[in-house]
Amino acid sequence: MSVDLHGHVALVTGASAGLGRHFAKTLARAGAAVVLCARRLEVLEGLAEEIRAEGGRALPLALDLSDASAMAGVFDAAEATFGTVDILINNAGVADGKYATRMTLDEVDHVLAINVRAPFLMATETARRLMAAEKPGRIVNLSSVAAYAYTHKSAAALYASTKAAVVKMTEVLAIEWSAQRINVNAIAPGLFRSEMSAGYLERAGDFTGRFPRGRVGEPEHLESTLLYLVDPASSFVTGTTIIVDDAQQGR
Repeated sequence: MSVDLHGHVALVTGASAGLGRHFAKTLARAGAAVVLCARRLEVLEGLAEEIRAEGGRALPLALDLSDASAMAGVFDAAEATFGTVDILINNAGVADGKYATRMTLDEVDHVLAINVRAPFLMATETARRLMAAEKPGRIVNLSSVAAYAYTHKSAAALYASTKAAVVKMTEVLAIEWSAQRINVNAIAPGLFRSEMSAGYLERAGDFTGRFPRGRVGEPEHLESTLLYLVDPASSFVTGTTIIVDDAQQGR
């Protein structure tokens, strides 16, 4: 897709690996200055060098999304370097991989903190600053087809619940911030190749033969959806979750 994001500042959470890493490079290639956030700063620094080598702009910042007090500082640093963040990609997430009755309270709290509280707080911090600057913006949340399809062998009830919460979060924040020209949308991927899915496939075995097309998604299969949602030309699209799953899940 030919999308020009020069003049925009994009912040990507979970940018150190998997989809987040690919999203960051995609946005940078489209012209956005990219703020890379994750816990592993040394990995982010390597990614930032790759982006700069291609002529892009990138700022790596360590961020533990379980620490709500650290979020404002990331936005402060982004603004000092590039200006107001007007594109947020709420990509970071964790999977539980356990049946509900086998999860400890600490595990429950961690999944909720990363998958629900963090994207909500990152979105509100983005919106608060956009409103103060009187600028429009784009927020893209990462949900999952787990929000819509689940089997008795999935062993990820809490994960599925949090991703359903992301869908509703997307819908209500889009309404709340519509007058301020802040669009909030979500992507619900199926099974894509990533660090998270690698662990799941190792535990569950290779079941891709059950899919109609017998394959998992590659990160580049999400590029067009991501760019569509952050493109100013899609300003009429808000509160929408786009399922990208190659018909893997029957609904």
